[in-house]
Amino acid sequence: MSQKIILIDGSSYLFRAFHALPPLSNAQGEPTGALFGVVNMLRAHLKEQPDYIAFVMDASGGTFRNQLDPQYKANRPPMPDELRAQIAPLKEIVQAMGLPLLCVEGVEADDVIGTLATQAAEAGVQVEVSTGDKDMAQLVGPNVMLVNTMTGSKYASDEDVFAKFGVRADQIIDYLALMGDKVDNIPGVPKCGEKTAAKWLAQYDSLDGVMQHADEIGGKIGENLRETLHRLPLNRDLTRIKTDVALEETYSDLALRARDVDQLRALYARYGMNQALKELDGAGAPVNAAGSPPSMPQRVSAPELPAAVELPEGWSERGEYVTVTDETALKAWVDELASADAFAFDTETSALDPMRAELVGLSFCIHAKRACYIPVAHEQAAAQLPMALVLDAVRPVLQNPAIAKVGQNAKYDIHVLRRHGIDVQGLRDDSLLSSFVLDSTRRHDMDSQAQRALGLTTISYEDVAGKGAKQIPFARVELDRATEYAAEDADVTLRLNALNVAELEQTPALLSVYRDIEMPLVPVLARIEANGVLIDAEVLKHQSADLSRRMLAAVQRATEIAGRAINLDSPKQLGALLFDELGLEAQVKTPSGAPSTNEEALEAIADQHELPRVILEYRGLAKLRNTYTEKLGAMINPDTGRVHTSFNQAGAQTGRLSSNDPNLQNIPIRTEDGRRVRTAFIAPPGRVIAACDYSQIELRIMAHLSGDEALLRAFESGDDVHRATAAEVFGKTVDAVTGNERRAAKAINFGLMYGMSAFGLAKQLGVERHEAAEYIALYFSRYPGVRAYMDATRAQAKELGYVETVFGRRLYLPYIHSRNQGQRAGAERAAINAPMQGTAADIIKRAMLAVDAWIAPHASRALMIMQVHDELVFECDADFAETLVQQVSKLMSEAADLRVPLVVDSGMGENWEAAH
Repeated sequence: MSQKIILIDGSSYLFRAFHALPPLSNAQGEPTGALFGVVNMLRAHLKEQPDYIAFVMDASGGTFRNQLDPQYKANRPPMPDELRAQIAPLKEIVQAMGLPLLCVEGVEADDVIGTLATQAAEAGVQVEVSTGDKDMAQLVGPNVMLVNTMTGSKYASDEDVFAKFGVRADQIIDYLALMGDKVDNIPGVPKCGEKTAAKWLAQYDSLDGVMQHADEIGGKIGENLRETLHRLPLNRDLTRIKTDVALEETYSDLALRARDVDQLRALYARYGMNQALKELDGAGAPVNAAGSPPSMPQRVSAPELPAAVELPEGWSERGEYVTVTDETALKAWVDELASADAFAFDTETSALDPMRAELVGLSFCIHAKRACYIPVAHEQAAAQLPMALVLDAVRPVLQNPAIAKVGQNAKYDIHVLRRHGIDVQGLRDDSLLSSFVLDSTRRHDMDSQAQRALGLTTISYEDVAGKGAKQIPFARVELDRATEYAAEDADVTLRLNALNVAELEQTPALLSVYRDIEMPLVPVLARIEANGVLIDAEVLKHQSADLSRRMLAAVQRATEIAGRAINLDSPKQLGALLFDELGLEAQVKTPSGAPSTNEEALEAIADQHELPRVILEYRGLAKLRNTYTEKLGAMINPDTGRVHTSFNQAGAQTGRLSSNDPNLQNIPIRTEDGRRVRTAFIAPPGRVIAACDYSQIELRIMAHLSGDEALLRAFESGDDVHRATAAEVFGKTVDAVTGNERRAAKAINFGLMYGMSAFGLAKQLGVERHEAAEYIALYFSRYPGVRAYMDATRAQAKELGYVETVFGRRLYLPYIHSRNQGQRAGAERAAINAPMQGTAADIIKRAMLAVDAWIAPHASRALMIMQVHDELVFECDADFAETLVQQVSKLMSEAADLRVPLVVDSGMGENWEAAH
């Protein structure tokens, strides 16, 4: 067997980990985010037991490239202090692990890696370059493979490189020279992107070829090329990785050294790397009392955080997977599934839309590291069982509620199997949702979880099916490769969920959120999505035509004002017109410092000139047309005649549901045009749309959480709470409150929940900042309990690193100790709002569970068809509507026991808008 060397691009991973992970810190407040990400990657590499390994970093100071071009990397901002502080401890850990650490002056880490890779490959050693830098693709060749452990991407051949970049490995240098690199301040051919560079190299083979035929390339891009010809040879020299650096070590000097266990133990303990510490000392070793989730560093000193769950032996390794293609093997697996207490399952399909996807195969796993894949619709499989036979075989176990099922985003699989005649029962766990409840601020896709919790780089979909235009349907993936991918999904899902649930069990409140709210909601949402909503495409068509006419009128008015034609969709043209020609004073800047033309910027200058108001009108009309009136009709499912949204339980960190394809949460309701869109959501003949909506639920939750007597009194009285608030603030009777005073009180009531400052309130009310500050001071003097609650919540957030809802859901706040004032202020605002928004989310989810149970016997008479923020929407028989709204309103008001009543507004009509 040939030897192997792993060359790790430490500088690349350090920067990527810093920007990919939140600004984590240890108990002493030292930053650890980038450190943690890189060390996790190193631990995974060491498990591969290579013959040789090196961790390569850039040395300080310039390189030969700066001599070639003084502007090389000249525009890079200084390294953030929080990143710089992690370099020294990283080097200490690397060396304590026994990894050779290389930093060579005068060249970059890429050049050191390129030299070592060339040496080793020529000696017949298998080289794995571990990097996230695309420039390294030029090194791919015989015995040299690129691996990006953060994404799982692998490039082992020209075919792999071509699939990613559209050029061969030996063309990468020229490819980069043509495009340039903004990060490194290498100016390429203007407007030459990936596709253009690949096209030219396909036609002319090399940079020299492109330069020789520059006169043949027409258009503006051809002009750009000819104007840049003088620069391109230098670009090539800058992007070419040196492979002949004079090094003190050769690849054969880079064997793994003995690790310094005592030093590693001290470093892991200091930086809160509890999983690494346990791995170092063995299963029985003590861990920090604070603990932390698997593969997550300690964010703050927090005794309330659950202790880390020990990773079972071998769980960071790949499993053994089989393809089931004959009836004997199928029967054996089904018998095992039937006798199991629980198993993980997954589907492979033809599309992402579960309402249209066709089944291609199924995978199952009962025990970790052992799983199967059953193909049913692969196009070129030499042998596979008929789909009907497989579905008949697995239907009894999938429909048996006594056998627990585990999935990853299982709602998708439930839809697919339902449409293929299987009603999945007994769904107990979902590794996506168990991860979400543990910590909603991190990523919950299976690949990210596997890397974080298992140190395992899973096979990605792109690995087996390709990417972009060259991606093939899963039905065409070769069976052995499909099995590796699909069976691994079921296996890793089983492992991840076991770890997640074990950790949830250490915190009863979190376990309750998972078991009593999130998991029971999965089949409820699946039913709502399957029910769908009826859309009147003709109504939308007429609305689109009207919006188009008004958009044209806005364009014509803008043309009159500007005195010439202007593209209202071009920020560049608008910026030049508004700020250069008209001389308006920009109030909002882009991150680069240029005047902004976004909505906030235009609102800020709308009182200076008519044109910003016209642009805002145009954009509002365009957004409605492009997002809803033009698209909703096209999204009608041809099989059902309805639109089926997809609700995402893990889409918002506070626990609120989000929806997509289409997004029903963002239909504007404050404008007449937005409300008109809802008139297209209709009921079939003989039926009506009914809507039940919580009234001021987040403000009621604020009253409950703060316990403020005056605020509780305002809700208990049943009067208009904003008018009651205005009476308190301005020292008047309720009847004497003016409209403007009520409006100010309403802005304060809702604004404070979102951390609104005096500046923000002044802007909203159109008053001076000192006047808004006086309003806020008066408010807090009348509602001291609200101020006390807000102060206590901020303190809790800083002490624990998280806040909680009434039901125990947690929102972690990784930026609460950030040195960046903006990030820290944002975390403090989130700390105030999250308990209210999260509690509201929990309450309506609990209400949906109760309503779904009540509505089940009446399924022929009523359907729950939408959840939008604090509102539930139904389609029901006209003569059943009164019964439905009465019962649903009752169930919604009983979904939580707060100190103030939960009030539900309801209505019904021929369409969604009429129900309000």
